[in-house]
Amino acid sequence: MITVTKKDLIALGYGTSFAADIIREAKKLMISKGHTYYQSRKLDRVPREAVEELLGIRFQDGQAECTSCTPM
Repeated sequence: MITVTKKDLIALGYGTSFAADIIREAKKLMISKGHTYYQSRKLDRVPREAVEELLGIRFQDGQAECTSCTPM
């Protein structure tokens, strides 16, 4: 399983607080799917798939690619 941290999101260009919000929401998503492991306050890693689902993008080799965007 490939995981994403706040630092990874910051490296992609997201702001510090927005990156933390993304991780928090991804943890909530995982908890709602029955993965109670993510209830830990100290856990700062979430599955890449959870972040991709939240943001509607696909990570590929350290870059984000929008999957819900229409090309111009």
